[in-house]
Amino acid sequence: MHLEEWTQIGGYHTTVEECKEMRVYTAVIERCRDTGLYVGYIPGFPGAHSQAKTLDQLRTNLEEVLLMLLEDGEPLLEADFVGTQSLSVAQSWDCIRF
Repeated sequence: MHLEEWTQIGGYHTTVEECKEMRVYTAVIERCRDTGLYVGYIPGFPGAHSQAKTLDQLRTNLEEVLLMLLEDGEPLLEADFVGTQSLSVAQSWDCIRF
């Protein structure tokens, strides 16, 4: 097998052929103000969460968690990720006229 036919995902080596059936999951990432750690989770995927000091490490951690959870088969997700919205609200009722 040629070197270019191998890839590395989450610290695990796999063949390109095995990667053809890859699923894409969206992670929500936040930074904890108390600890400074990045915290990530996959919406609707029970147990798919992790934390790390860097975004790169968080990505690796989440990939490893997903691989471990997927060993039991494809999960029935509790919810589907739809997206995000930006909301604008007044910081004071003083600027709102009725």
